[in-house]
Amino acid sequence: MKTKAHMVQFSSVVGLVALAVAGQAHAQEQVVKIGHSGPLSGPNAFAGKDNENGVRLAIEELNAKKISVGGKTLKFVLASEDDQCDAKTGVSVAQKFVDDGVKYVMGPYCSGVAIPASRIYSDGGVLLSTVGTNPKVTQGGYKNLYRIIASDNQIGGAMAVYAAKVLKVKKVGVIDDRTAFGQGLAEEFTKEAKTQGLTIVGQEFTTDKAVDFTAILTNMKAKAPEAIFFGGYAPQAAPMARQMKQLAVPGKLLGGDTVCSPATGKLGGDAVNDLVFCAQGGSILEKAESGPAFKAKFKQRFNVDADAYAASYYDQVLFIGQSMQKANSIDPDKVGAELYKTTYKGVAATYAYDDKGNMKQAPITVFTFKNAAPVPLASY
Repeated sequence: MKTKAHMVQFSSVVGLVALAVAGQAHAQEQVVKIGHSGPLSGPNAFAGKDNENGVRLAIEELNAKKISVGGKTLKFVLASEDDQCDAKTGVSVAQKFVDDGVKYVMGPYCSGVAIPASRIYSDGGVLLSTVGTNPKVTQGGYKNLYRIIASDNQIGGAMAVYAAKVLKVKKVGVIDDRTAFGQGLAEEFTKEAKTQGLTIVGQEFTTDKAVDFTAILTNMKAKAPEAIFFGGYAPQAAPMARQMKQLAVPGKLLGGDTVCSPATGKLGGDAVNDLVFCAQGGSILEKAESGPAFKAKFKQRFNVDADAYAASYYDQVLFIGQSMQKANSIDPDKVGAELYKTTYKGVAATYAYDDKGNMKQAPITVFTFKNAAPVPLASY
């Protein structure tokens, strides 16, 4: 007959064994934090949430694969912070990630944040993957910094070529929002437009907080441009398109990747249809081999359509996971060495980086809007 003392002793042993097994399982697991820095509040929150969801989906898939490195199963954990597309906030987020020992960060979304924050990340030994498109983002000489889409000189240049060769325009106006991104994009468009023989009939400036463009559009209208290129974001492009129609400003509204967002259609309604043309890094997802499957998977998981860069963020996180396996290490320098020398076929592109961290071949797709939604026209 078992006494009460025996029962207590037995349950204690069982408890100790369970703890030992749990401890052993825990010891065989290695947590890897993946940081995300982007605008989770404010007018560009739609983009920040989309990017975050791209990272989250990839993390869930990596965890399901149970990748083993150095005899330990990797457990990926998402740490996401709101940088508000603000340089000061973004630098604080970077310092927080460094202080918390986060060695892999996806973002920032805005070039004006990526440029100052990249130094903090570099000093902290962080591997950074950004969609900041301003050429200066990768000109700081930092290693383990990757631009996972086309840069402004590729996107702005592509839109200028499209304006000249396909839209057949001769006279263009240029407006930018004075952000590092918008200004840089407008400069690259202007440079290539001149090379293509286009005449710049006027240049105007606004801010990334403005919603009334009546004055600058009235100035532009007097110069009769056949197209206006806008260097800036969707929350400004949409009302600008509406006001172009109201003021009967001639020509198309051209923009870069941030204008290609569904948010432009949601905010601009029918005004954007057949008026707005934009270039975005990446190939046409519908025509990409694994594009439709990714879009369906994303919609099922988050109950919302993937926006501009969800697929790019998703691809890069999976590329990083694969590189950890190949390097048999989670050390950013060893993983970075794999990223520099390896080619990875993702959903949005095939990723191969030069020594500055730019994509060697970054596909670009030109879109217009139909029924207030972006529709791809051609990839280059």
